[in-house]
Amino acid sequence: MTHFSLEDLDGLIATRRSATATKSYTRSLLDKGAVGCAKKFGEEAVEFIIAAALGETKAVTAEAADVLYHLLVALHACEVPLQDVLQELGRRTQTSGLEEKASRS
Repeated sequence: MTHFSLEDLDGLIATRRSATATKSYTRSLLDKGAVGCAKKFGEEAVEFIIAAALGETKAVTAEAADVLYHLLVALHACEVPLQDVLQELGRRTQTSGLEEKASRS
């Protein structure tokens, strides 16, 4: 299997933005706006939580893929570039999680 990254998925979502909603599930989600995309992301997150709580490995994998996809769609709907999120994660990893959390107080 070839390497597939979040950046690849993000690019695919960007490409599908220009399709019609009748041809693209991604476009149909984006047409619901940021709130609709956030709701769908939340639904997928709950499904992931349930699969994880039940210890269903295959379901966890499938739901995690859904969560990542819907998160990226929601980021597009909010006009937040994936690169900004990755930069924020990079910034946060410069210190320990406990130190970073304490600095927000």
